Amino acid sequence: MSRVDCFSRRNDNTCMGRKRISFLAQNEYNTCMATHNPLTRSRFMTHTLKTLSRGDEVCQVLEAALQAADPAAAVSRFLSREGNQLTAGDRTYDLADIRRVFLIGAGKAGAPMAQAAANILDDRLTSGAVIVKDGYGLVEVNFPASLKIIEAGHPLPDERGAATTRKILSLLSQADEHDLVVCLLSGGASALLTAPPAEIALTDLQQTISFLLRSGADIGEINTVRKHLDMIKGGGLARVAAPARVISFILSDVVGDPLDIIASGPTTPDPTTFDEALAVLHKYRLLEQLPPAILLHLQRGAAGAVAETLKPGDPLLSRVQNLLVGSNGMAAQAAADAATAAGFNTRVLTTTLQGEARLIGRLLAAAARDLAGGQSVLQRPACLIAGGETTVTIRGGGIGGRNQELALAAVEAMSGLPDTLLVALATDGGDGPTDAAGAVVSGETLARARALGLSPEEHLARNDAYRFFDGLGDLLKPGPTRTNVNDLVLLFAF
Repeated sequence: MSRVDCFSRRNDNTCMGRKRISFLAQNEYNTCMATHNPLTRSRFMTHTLKTLSRGDEVCQVLEAALQAADPAAAVSRFLSREGNQLTAGDRTYDLADIRRVFLIGAGKAGAPMAQAAANILDDRLTSGAVIVKDGYGLVEVNFPASLKIIEAGHPLPDERGAATTRKILSLLSQADEHDLVVCLLSGGASALLTAPPAEIALTDLQQTISFLLRSGADIGEINTVRKHLDMIKGGGLARVAAPARVISFILSDVVGDPLDIIASGPTTPDPTTFDEALAVLHKYRLLEQLPPAILLHLQRGAAGAVAETLKPGDPLLSRVQNLLVGSNGMAAQAAADAATAAGFNTRVLTTTLQGEARLIGRLLAAAARDLAGGQSVLQRPACLIAGGETTVTIRGGGIGGRNQELALAAVEAMSGLPDTLLVALATDGGDGPTDAAGAVVSGETLARARALGLSPEEHLARNDAYRFFDGLGDLLKPGPTRTNVNDLVLLFAF
C-alpha cells in the first residue's frame, strides 16, 4: 500500500460487515499514522540519526518496513467472513457445518494476529490460547474471555510456555471431524510452543537449546533438533488435532520462508530425521555435552524406537491448510518503496542474507565504501537493502545480538566515509537477549568511539556489541514490535 494513498485506498472487504470494515479501517489508520507521525518515528532515533539532515527519512523507511509486516493486517488479508462463509486464502469453510472453532498459536506476533482472527471469527470462536514472548501481549486490548493470551520465556522455553502448550494439546485432543482449528504461528514459536516427551526434563531441553544457540548453527539446523525433541513440532500439532480441520496462518522469520522450519513446523510435514538431528549436534561438537536423556531419546529415534515426525504425503495433511501471510521480502520491498518515495535511488540486494554476522558486516561495509565512492550501480542519494538472518558464534562473555555484532564489524571499514550510514534492525524489536533491535553506524562512529575509549576490536572479540553502541547512543530501541520477519540491513549514502 502506498504511503500517500493509504487513506483513499478502496477497501476490498466491504462484504465482511460493519465490524470487519471498522477493524480494517482502524488498522489502515494506525499504519498511516505510524508512518507519518514524528512521535512514532522517533522510536528509531539514535544519536547519529538525530545529527543527520535526513535522519527522519531513515526512520520513515524503517517504519514502513515494520508496517508491511504488521501481523493483524497480514491475517486480515487472508481471512474474512460473510455470515457462515469463512474464507481463508483460496478456500471457503461453511461454519454451519462446523461445531466448534478453536484459536491457538504462538510467537512474538501472536497477540495482534489473535486480535485480528478473533475479531473476524467473532461469535463463532469457542475457545483458545496463544503464547507470546514476555512483554509482547496487548494489555490494552479486551480479548474475548474464551481466548487466553499467555506470556512465556524466549529464546529458551520455560514452564509457563510448556504448561500452556500442554493445555493446547489437551484441547486439540478433544477435537473431532466437526471442529475447526485456527492456528497462528510467528517467529519465536519454537521456544514458546514446547512439549518435550515425558522422558525429557524441561531443564535438559533448555540446556540443549542453549548449546545450539551459542554454537553458530543456523535456524534450520537448530529446528531440525528441536523437532525431534518435541511432540508438537514437525507436524505434531496437526497430528494431535486430527481429524479436525486446521488452518495455519504463518508469519515467516526464516530465510526463504520454508514452512517446515518456521516455528519448527507444527502443522507442516517434516523432511528431516532423527539421524539428521544427531548429525547437527555432531557437526557442532555438542554430543558429549548433551544431557543423557536428550542423547538417549535421539538415539532411540534413530534406531526406530521413537516415532518420527509427520512426513510429506501423510493423509493427515489433506485436512490442513497452511498459509504464508507475511515475510522478510514484503518488509524489504516496503522499505525500498519508502526510500524511493523519499528520493533515494534504491535496490533490494537480497532477502536471503546468511552467514556469520561479523563476516557479513565487513562485506556490507565494503558495499558501503563502493556506494560512498561512486563505484556502485546506484548514484547518491542511494539506499541498498538486504534481508535475512545471520548467526553469531559466541566466543566471549559480552552481550549483544546478531544485528549489533554485524554493525560492530562494519565500524572500522566504514571509518571516514562521508554521509554514509549502515542500519541493522531485528524486525521483532529484540536482538539477542537485549532490549535493543540493532544499531546504527556512520563514517564518524570509529572516531567517536575512540574519543570515548571504546575499541571496536576488543568489543567484537568478546561479543560485546551492546555496550559499544550503548556508549555511543546508537542502539536502536523501538521496543517490542509484535511482529517478526527476520532482519534488515540498510545502507544509505546521502
